[in-house]
Amino acid sequence: MSNSSGDADALIHILYIDDDEGLALLMQKNLARRGFSVEWAQNGSAGLARIAEGGIDAVVLDHLLSGETGLDILPCITSVPDHPPVIYATGSDDTSIAVAALKAGADDYMLKGISADYFDLLAAALEQALERARFRRETAQAQEVIRQQRDHAELLLAEVNHRIANSLGLVGALIRMQSSMTKDQVAIDALHETQMRINAIASVHRRLYTNRQIGSVQVDEYLNSLLTELEASMRDDKRPHRIVLTAKPVNLATDKVITLGLIVSELVTNAFKYAYPDSVSGEIRVFVDQTDGQLRVIVEDDGAGFDPEGAARGTGLGTRILTAMAASLKSDFAYDPGHDGTRAMLVFSLHEDK
Repeated sequence: MSNSSGDADALIHILYIDDDEGLALLMQKNLARRGFSVEWAQNGSAGLARIAEGGIDAVVLDHLLSGETGLDILPCITSVPDHPPVIYATGSDDTSIAVAALKAGADDYMLKGISADYFDLLAAALEQALERARFRRETAQAQEVIRQQRDHAELLLAEVNHRIANSLGLVGALIRMQSSMTKDQVAIDALHETQMRINAIASVHRRLYTNRQIGSVQVDEYLNSLLTELEASMRDDKRPHRIVLTAKPVNLATDKVITLGLIVSELVTNAFKYAYPDSVSGEIRVFVDQTDGQLRVIVEDDGAGFDPEGAARGTGLGTRILTAMAASLKSDFAYDPGHDGTRAMLVFSLHEDK
């Protein structure tokens, strides 16, 4: 059966699958008046072949066909990528057929007829199905654009974090070179501590670009990496100490992770320097736990102890950094006076400030 006359490209192309040629002619005549161009396929295989050729906007599928039913054909149609919407038509008022057709992917269900009202309802159903299909396509296209833009933004952000980490690594290397050319031990120690502070920040950016994370870092993995580097940097015959980390997996915003890394780095560095006598091995323990929307961090040792009210050891810069960093987290920061050795405790909210 040929397409209806007129400008076929301007019409909506409908494929009618039915083994009754008389009904097909009636369908073509009535839908042509309503702006549709109808092609006829008398069985499922012919219908699937025509759909595969493309150019079909929607399908009207009859239930009873010669040797098969529309329910046999429908899954084959809906398995086609970006398939045309299907209106399922039958003369039976058995609701189980309608339910089965809708479950199989039909867009709508119609009771067959030959009246003008039937064709008006069918035209309306086709228009609604086409509108839903258009909406699905536009939504899928919009989601694909969003996904591509997100992937591009993530690539750019990863590149930014990579460059920041490399730049901070370069600064650390320059500081290390400077310290190797200095004979003043106080200056060497100060430069070494500065290098470790820079490394605490660089480690965050390295983790961001290597794990492709956006805006947050897993605290346990970050601290494990940071403390491993810190121990390797500070451990020697004079300070043969070990760092033991016990941390639960918690995601934390990048700015808070950087601040936390600086605090933990300062506390562990102080423990390395002052907790134990020279050449005496000691353990430095770091605990991280999440409870009731808060993150609790403890850094402790079994050494000589620390009086927070006493005179500063060294330049006192580390204490000032700890105070400033703890304040920026709006945290509770204190030393446990009942602990044998030094135990520093930090508690702050995991939630973003409102």
